[in-house]
Amino acid sequence: MDRLSHGPARPQRPRRASLHPGAWWLWSLSLGTAATRTTNPLLLSLLIAVSAYVVATCRPPTPWSRSYGAFVKLALAVLLIRLLFAIVLGSPIPGTHTLATLPEVPLPDWAQGIRLGGEVTAEALTFALYDGLRLATLLVCVGAANALANPSRLLKSLPGALYEMGVAVVVALTFAPNLIADVQRLRSARRLRGRPDKGVRGLLQVGLPVLEGALERSVSLAAAMDARGYGRTAQVPAAVRRTTAALTLGGLLGVCAGTYGLLTAEGATYGFPVLLVGLAAALAGLRLGGRRSLRTRYRPDRWDVRALLVVASGVAVAALLVLAAVRDPAALHPGVVPLVAPTLPVWPAGAILLGLLPAFVAPEPKESS
Repeated sequence: MDRLSHGPARPQRPRRASLHPGAWWLWSLSLGTAATRTTNPLLLSLLIAVSAYVVATCRPPTPWSRSYGAFVKLALAVLLIRLLFAIVLGSPIPGTHTLATLPEVPLPDWAQGIRLGGEVTAEALTFALYDGLRLATLLVCVGAANALANPSRLLKSLPGALYEMGVAVVVALTFAPNLIADVQRLRSARRLRGRPDKGVRGLLQVGLPVLEGALERSVSLAAAMDARGYGRTAQVPAAVRRTTAALTLGGLLGVCAGTYGLLTAEGATYGFPVLLVGLAAALAGLRLGGRRSLRTRYRPDRWDVRALLVVASGVAVAALLVLAAVRDPAALHPGVVPLVAPTLPVWPAGAILLGLLPAFVAPEPKESS
């Protein structure tokens, strides 16, 4: 039978593969590292804007991509709580610009150094704002990684030694959106039936079906994992097991000691070498530990040029902000005593703009009609 033809069919271009999930996490953690090196609210706001633009451009239409809004709300809550603590509990920052005077509650002698109420100064509030905004920026960067990286593909990319721990984390991250969806579905059903969906009564009547659904999913997941041979391990010699444990534990201790050395002025000389040795030992331990995990990878994610560019952009932002914090600390840490208006340093701001590179090299492809 002849079919109607509307001209020659256009060849469909192959859909571009998604970016490696590890690249998104490295990019986001690099932005978070940059956020820890400054308290300048203008630079921190620029970091938040960069992460928000990349998420809006590159996040896929998946359930976990909606978690960015939750992290933004959590960051706002952290910022408000930090300001509230500065108002109620006071601040060690001295100040001369008094905004309000709250009734002060007398405390016993063993609570020296803590006060409830008293003067609220502009310097103390500004310091709390800068400190809270830095933590909020770090949370927003982590939220960007959660919205961009596929958790199941991230699990496939983990080393064999971390497979069990990665499964637990991925299951937790996957079940949380399902619980939220169940709550929304049950509340909508109760509203359609004219029943209350708010308050203590509505919460109790919605909570039980949600817990039942979570239990059913857990049992189904356990059965599926058991049917696929999850937990199967290979037999390795005892010497290899002891070597793996020694390398992993020693490497993690070396990483902790090296990081502490980099954060202190006294340990700046030995911090970086100890950190490198600890990382090498930990990676060797993970490599040996992966021999006990018998699993195959179907279509493993590859580190292509786009993934390397995304990682390079994040690492460049972190490295340049660390360098700027050493060369010009006054610009990255505006003073609060005396209270001065923060200024936007030019080249650190330009360094942060390098984090926009993923929006141009890894955007989410549009569906063709």
